[in-house]
Amino acid sequence: MMFYRLLSIVGRQRASPGWQNWSSARNSTSAAEARSMALPTQAQVVICGGGITGTSVAYHLSKMGWKDIVLLEQGRLAAGSTRFCAGILSTARHLTIEQKMADYSNKLYHQLEQETGIQTGYTRTGSIFLAQTQDRLISLKRINAGLNVIGIPSEIISPKKVAELHHLLNVHDLVGAMHVPEDAVVSSADVALALASAASQNAIVDADGRIYIRNWQGGILSGGFEKNPKPIFTEGKNQLEIQNLQEDWDHFEPLLSSLLRRMPELETLEIMKLVNCPETFTPDMRCIMGESPAVQGYFVLAGMNSAGLSFGGGAGKYLAEWMVHGYPSENVWELDLKRFGALQSSRTFLRHRVMEVMPLMYDLKVPRWDFQTGRQLRTSPLYDRLDAQGARWMEKHGFERPKYFVPPDKDLLALEQSKTFYKPDWFDIVESEVKCCKEAVCVIDMSSFTKFEITSTGDQALEVLQYLFSNDLDVPVGHIVHTGMLNEGGGYENDCSIARLNKRSFFMISPTDQQVHCWAWLKKHMPKDSNLLLEDVTWKYTALNLIGPRAVDVLSELSYAPMTPDHFPSLFCKEMSVGYANGIRVMSMTHTGEPGFMLYIPIEYALHVYNEVMSVGQKYGIRNAGYYALRSLRIEKFFAFWGQDINNLTTPLECGRESRVKLEKGMDFIGRDALLQQKQNGVYKRLTMFILDDHDSDLDLWPWWGEPIYRNGQYVGKTTSSAYSYSLERHVCLGFVHNFSEDTGEEQVVTADFINRGEYEIDIAGYRFQAKAKLYPVASLFTQKRRKDDMELSDLHGK
Repeated sequence: MMFYRLLSIVGRQRASPGWQNWSSARNSTSAAEARSMALPTQAQVVICGGGITGTSVAYHLSKMGWKDIVLLEQGRLAAGSTRFCAGILSTARHLTIEQKMADYSNKLYHQLEQETGIQTGYTRTGSIFLAQTQDRLISLKRINAGLNVIGIPSEIISPKKVAELHHLLNVHDLVGAMHVPEDAVVSSADVALALASAASQNAIVDADGRIYIRNWQGGILSGGFEKNPKPIFTEGKNQLEIQNLQEDWDHFEPLLSSLLRRMPELETLEIMKLVNCPETFTPDMRCIMGESPAVQGYFVLAGMNSAGLSFGGGAGKYLAEWMVHGYPSENVWELDLKRFGALQSSRTFLRHRVMEVMPLMYDLKVPRWDFQTGRQLRTSPLYDRLDAQGARWMEKHGFERPKYFVPPDKDLLALEQSKTFYKPDWFDIVESEVKCCKEAVCVIDMSSFTKFEITSTGDQALEVLQYLFSNDLDVPVGHIVHTGMLNEGGGYENDCSIARLNKRSFFMISPTDQQVHCWAWLKKHMPKDSNLLLEDVTWKYTALNLIGPRAVDVLSELSYAPMTPDHFPSLFCKEMSVGYANGIRVMSMTHTGEPGFMLYIPIEYALHVYNEVMSVGQKYGIRNAGYYALRSLRIEKFFAFWGQDINNLTTPLECGRESRVKLEKGMDFIGRDALLQQKQNGVYKRLTMFILDDHDSDLDLWPWWGEPIYRNGQYVGKTTSSAYSYSLERHVCLGFVHNFSEDTGEEQVVTADFINRGEYEIDIAGYRFQAKAKLYPVASLFTQKRRKDDMELSDLHGK
């Protein structure tokens, strides 16, 4: 209890300069006084957990002017996982947001001693990341390219250079490495307490060997991530403070063997101590941050996946901003608590998934890999049927979705084991699916999409939705509107399609991983009115996407109704009979820009409707297709991807035509003021399409996401998604272009002229490829491609 009260006193007495008074407060308050004082009955904020993240949040809240701060720790400060942290502060991360958090942490810990007068043990040692395989080296090159453009010095080095930097290392099996000279080491508990000092010399990460190495008090500290982790506290039990667990040398032996192979001279040295301690991991290897969707004002920052020291400073800053301002200064959707739902809180799921996650920390992760545990949690009624027809599965928000369908003549085992940064083995399979979507008809099971119904007894539903959404929803019954929900900064909170079912009822379709976030946003802003009903109907409907020019023939035959554009215009919704089934919501859209229809089918009719579609569709060449084909179709039409391209933007983004009607009519909606300001002042980033020019898809490394974009040789942003366009026969990337001042680095307005006048390159693992920038879909390129094909066909006939 002493530390509880002690910190509450410090939090309330602290003035704006920060934590300078901490040391004096600790020294001037006796243990007896602390024990005799009760906790305050209220505070502006109560922070539970006195490790690196909890103290970071408290520190940043105080910097932002909050003074009534209570920090609670059930044991001693920094006595949890922070106490056993190896103290390696590394900025080498795959995600940009994680790189930024680690970079900020590095800078923060570096200046803490000067700010507080208390030693933190910060020593800039640098880190070396070793590569035993070419694929590992490619992964490091991708990270290296990302670090360089955000101002973090790093370079790819040879094995010979590794030996020069660290003479004890055995480098005979290395193909290269990455050196990050400004990485550091600290004593993590002392950072949390702002005390003590630590060691020096390069830290080493040998991910292929599953180990890390650093200097420690004149000796070596080494640990790693074993392939066979042991779960603990699975029954919810915990300790007052985390203690060193019982030694298990058999369990540690594979890591020790890796260490001795890497540093053979250690064979003669004595092992002083084996530390065996627990650590927290999340289902997707990313930390958890943000406000609870269930309890307003309850914020979470946890699950650091053994990177609490590296992320603690930056993550604490972003969460403090979120609490004070309502949103952080960076897009943190990839870390947002609301990316998870109740389905990921099952103890069995967590036990199995986390046992998979820990070994993956150092495993090589190639693009589009999938978790193997916790699968088949949410499935479409068609899962077994599609699986029997060769579907290969990916998981999104716990929902199984088909990637592609393996033909009977393909080697399934070889295809499953194929993992590469280059052209994937599924390339030809997806090409045939895309071709069928464009020339005949395909069906894609898109049941995972989030689906809500909003109804009211009067006009409340329309009134509320008009305020929440940026596009005008006062449209005739049966019409579909594509729109977004914006925040006060004019950034997207959600991207969706809404069909008006009747005057008082609306059907909302959102991306799969928006289910929790979208629900929370709607409930937060909807009035507590019993006449207004929001219902999650995701589970009630199976969604089939019928894509292609022959989709109209299939549906006309099944519904005995004309489905041509004259009778069924674009972006229109109507309940129809399909086969024997009634009440099918048929929508004239495909989410791809291709002709076709979405069928929202009550689940009890799902199998019947699918069978009827496939039976009738045989004469039109129908086949199944997956999400990889969908991705290719979408990106060549400049359709953004939620979760990568337009999520939770905290700065205004050009919202296109969807908000213009409301702005012209003077209608009020969330984000309106920001858009008006944007209209007057311009935008500071533009979502842009890039078509790679000099890229050989057969021989060159592929773009996937996160590649730096260069304009006239200057860094202007990163790609957010990428796919191969089988129509253009080129790779297409989407990404935001910024206009950074060459003098100050500050962001300036991005105009269409700025985009169009630039010469662009996309950096893929250190290799730059020329690219054409487009602000609008490339219809002209499709026309050119068709003309070329027609000419080749004409030449062939001429011969």
